[in-house]
Amino acid sequence: MMSRIRNSAKAIIIKNNKLLCTKNKDQFGVFYLLPGGGQKSFETIEEALLRECKEEISADIIIGDLVFVREYIGKNHEFAEWDSDVHQIEYMFECKLKSDTDIKTGSTPDIYQIGVKWLDLNNLGGYRIYPSILKDIIKCDGTLSGRVYLGDVN
Repeated sequence: MMSRIRNSAKAIIIKNNKLLCTKNKDQFGVFYLLPGGGQKSFETIEEALLRECKEEISADIIIGDLVFVREYIGKNHEFAEWDSDVHQIEYMFECKLKSDTDIKTGSTPDIYQIGVKWLDLNNLGGYRIYPSILKDIIKCDGTLSGRVYLGDVN
């Protein structure tokens, strides 16, 4: 089976020891994702991130450093039944909100998105969050650690 590689940009937004995520729901329950999404043709990865954050969390952001790169090859993971043809490369940037306006679901949420939530970093391990490696690379004090290239992880 042939799949095309999809680029995706994600925002790591930490404020007051909380991580901003989209709240999503599937047949297994609630799960959380970093805001962001797929890059469109002729759009830079940063332009994709700005657009996706506006669409999903209704926020303008300031993009900082690229901190992690993750691959997701669906056939290698728990959702292979659905994702066997998916190959995505995610570029995760450390970001800040431009203003303290109320964060809310944006005008074009993802198909599974039901809201937005700040997750307490002290309890990140208690959430169903993807990629789950975020539980290891985002520390309780908000610092980020680990290799830049995370590999094929879920």
